[in-house]
Amino acid sequence: MQGYKPAMIYLCGRMISEEDKRFMEYWKENRLRKKKVFRQLYIGLPLAVALVIAIFANFFSGWYRRATIVMDKEKSSLVLVLVVAALLIVAFVVVFSVRHRWDLNEQHYNELVAKQEGS
Repeated sequence: MQGYKPAMIYLCGRMISEEDKRFMEYWKENRLRKKKVFRQLYIGLPLAVALVIAIFANFFSGWYRRATIVMDKEKSSLVLVLVVAALLIVAFVVVFSVRHRWDLNEQHYNELVAKQEGS
């Protein structure tokens, strides 16, 4: 049975590749640092800003005439609402995208640790 053990481990998917080992070392050292809020801001910020720019370009392009009429009538309050909405969109996208990525990496790390302990 000793001779079959490595083959059984490989067939069951319990063998850990060198890439997985490097990821485990990297994530063990950097997992708490990557969870910090300031780091999350500058990683997810480009995606959020691109989304807000696309929304503003769509809004101010004038393709929907009724929106243009409403915007002309209530210009002062609408600008404030748009700025607040843009800030909320940026904050949500930044925090959600980076936290989701962190959760995926943490789950992968925990699976690799369990796989390593099982083999």
